[in-house]
Amino acid sequence: MSNITKRALEQSLKNLLLKKPLTKITVSDITADCGMNRMTFYYHFKDIYDLVEWVCLEDAKRALDQKKTYDTWQQGLLQIFEAVQENKPFILNVYRCVHREQVEKYLQPLVDQLLLDVIQEESVGMTIREEDTQFIAKVYSYIFIGIMLDWIKNDMREEPKELVDRLAKLLYGSITAAIERFRI
Repeated sequence: MSNITKRALEQSLKNLLLKKPLTKITVSDITADCGMNRMTFYYHFKDIYDLVEWVCLEDAKRALDQKKTYDTWQQGLLQIFEAVQENKPFILNVYRCVHREQVEKYLQPLVDQLLLDVIQEESVGMTIREEDTQFIAKVYSYIFIGIMLDWIKNDMREEPKELVDRLAKLLYGSITAAIERFRI
């Protein structure tokens, strides 16, 4: 039941974002749109930004489902870009109403986990310090998130597949090479 309620609040937020900016939407607007009371909202989320964060994380998790290996990271990243594009009015509205750092905060854990899974898979049988693994993931995470935020800032004009293909061409073999360089 909890997930159904959260999904209803999500849909109401997305409906309202088609009509007005995030900064003009209230909890009362959201709950009225989906026929719930304010206390139900506050049972699940502390504020609208908490709901926004949950929506971003859920959309990205669905996009990444089972795409966290060296062979499938490209597909996982493409699916994140496509999920962002499918929710373009929502994402652009959020991007324009909150600081870039806040959007980065939403994306960071997902991209970090995708990269950590890829790095762990590629480093099986090797000894690499945990802080080095984290460092490699962080560097690649900055690349991916920076590209995505610039793409969002530019109204998502470039096709996601072209963007991810260019990224893959640029980074081909570099994660494996980085792992080798940090091998103990």
